[in-house]
Amino acid sequence: MAPDSPLRTGGELSSGARVALLVLLAVAFVLLTALLDGGQEVVPASLWAHPAWMPWWNAPLRMVCNALPGLLLAGALLAWTRRAGWSFALAFGLQAILYGVNAIKVSNLAIPLMPADFRLLGQLGAGAGELLSGYLPHIVLLVVALLVAIAILVFWFRIEPPLFPRRSGPARAGVAVVLFAALATLIAAVPFWRGLYSPSLLGMQPWSPMATRQHDGMIGALLLFHLQYGTQHRKANVEDALALMARYQPRVAASMQATGSAQKPDIVVILSESFFDPTTMKGYPPGTDLTPNLHRLEQYGTSGWLHVPTFGGGTIRTEFEVLTGLSLRYFPQVQFPYLQIHQKRIPGIVRTLARDGYETLAVHGNSPGFWNRTEAFKELGFDKFISIGDFPPSDDATDGKYMSDKAFTDEVLRQLPDSGPPRFVLGISIEAHGPYDQDYGIDIEARNAIPVPKGVTDHEAKRELQNYIYHMQHADQQLGRLVDALAKRNRRTLIVFFGDHLPALVPAFQEAGFRNGDGFLEQTPPYLLIDTAHMQQATRRNAAAWELPGMLLAQAGLQEPWFALTELVGPELAPLTRAPDAPTAPETPAQKKLDEGMRNVADLRLHDRLDALWPKAAAMAARSGPLKDAKAVTAGN
Repeated sequence: MAPDSPLRTGGELSSGARVALLVLLAVAFVLLTALLDGGQEVVPASLWAHPAWMPWWNAPLRMVCNALPGLLLAGALLAWTRRAGWSFALAFGLQAILYGVNAIKVSNLAIPLMPADFRLLGQLGAGAGELLSGYLPHIVLLVVALLVAIAILVFWFRIEPPLFPRRSGPARAGVAVVLFAALATLIAAVPFWRGLYSPSLLGMQPWSPMATRQHDGMIGALLLFHLQYGTQHRKANVEDALALMARYQPRVAASMQATGSAQKPDIVVILSESFFDPTTMKGYPPGTDLTPNLHRLEQYGTSGWLHVPTFGGGTIRTEFEVLTGLSLRYFPQVQFPYLQIHQKRIPGIVRTLARDGYETLAVHGNSPGFWNRTEAFKELGFDKFISIGDFPPSDDATDGKYMSDKAFTDEVLRQLPDSGPPRFVLGISIEAHGPYDQDYGIDIEARNAIPVPKGVTDHEAKRELQNYIYHMQHADQQLGRLVDALAKRNRRTLIVFFGDHLPALVPAFQEAGFRNGDGFLEQTPPYLLIDTAHMQQATRRNAAAWELPGMLLAQAGLQEPWFALTELVGPELAPLTRAPDAPTAPETPAQKKLDEGMRNVADLRLHDRLDALWPKAAAMAARSGPLKDAKAVTAGN
């Protein structure tokens, strides 16, 4: 049969029949995408079952916008290859892979794919590939399925008759270029697409990716967040920032006058992977204690619950807040700060302490390139970064899949000599990192003896919770060992220990619930601040991650204006810090005013423009007279 015969080219179809076929394929693609998506307000039933106040065209528009990238790809492939069924099938298959990845993320972290997640593709060779592979089910079967799919596509391509004759090449090439260009501009978030992917047109809850995903579909929500927040930056209102700074200036100045001891203390900050107290879950008998060292040490320092900006993953969100004092609530376009914020100097506690003569270093038993820490730590001002390749060969032992907390603590202690300049050491553990469905390296008998809440009845949920607690208790043991060792030194040391987020144990959390009645996205890990020179009194204070550097500097007597301000406003604003998809915390009018002022100040701080404004704020404060109580001022202005 000749390549361009009517039978092979679909030449027996009239132009009208071809148009009808393409329309049918497009409608089928949109409907199948809606079924694959499963979002409550984008499934086909939403075409006739929608609120009376909603225009009839809104549901089909949202369904089309959700499927539009796939449609553009299918159309471009058709214009290029002339094979209609093959083109639409390939586009739908690629789309299905994206939905599969989204399902894995939702099952582990309870939040859908977000634009910043795609930045991890550039981290696959820096540890992300190994980490993410742990969440993929049955990798061998997935590889086999991929090979089979490729074989089917090759066979399909060879047997499907072209829909258009070869002589239509120039016209098809033009169409392919236009459609590929449209897809590329959509992915690149070119601004003109905001007219279609508009919150006012499609509906959007920027504070809740999951709610937006249910309303607009997974792909539609991705594009909404990408177009509305991916490339935009809200400029700071300098006048409003100065007004807030001036109101607090007298109290900031007073806190700056406090001085510490003659010997500057070593400062140790331990970010403990996924550390939280499981007995906050319902169903544990009274008296159950799974973190005995944490509870013992709470009697000797400041402790409480820590409001963190993430759940189940995204360690660098909490890490960034602790190192900078900046709340990521004020930068909604930033999901992964080390991958999205690029500047030569990022102001924070590292640079503050370096100016006071501190040697600054970070310790992490994982790849230095993961989360782009190698570059980010340079921008933050660290003198040295000790990663897994720098540990002694005899002391890089793993416990489970990752470096043990014991080996990690050994290295932290090695970096704290009794003499020499004071040191700031950031330690980032990893033993308790997920996934938790793997038993590698675990003492099964000891694991099975770990109690779980009576409400956790699913076998897999129970196993994952026990695996987590098995490793988490090693972190608790090493916390006790670290503090006990540092308390015996002649050199004063400040130690902050905290969990970066709760672990991704959604099934167990859903089965058991929590004693405070809140959902798992609203739960908080614990923190502990110990000053080895002042261990006589216990203090309870809940805080946000971004408050910790100010609290540390105040305790050390090394305060600076920005961190002093964060400590002053922290009690009012700390509860507003939550995981991205958690219910939004209610704000009083006073909180809203203070929050908006801090948003402007934080933006200036990030871009290293704040220090130059403090003298002006001091002059404004001097002209306005004595400061009233801060709460009264924020409530009355």
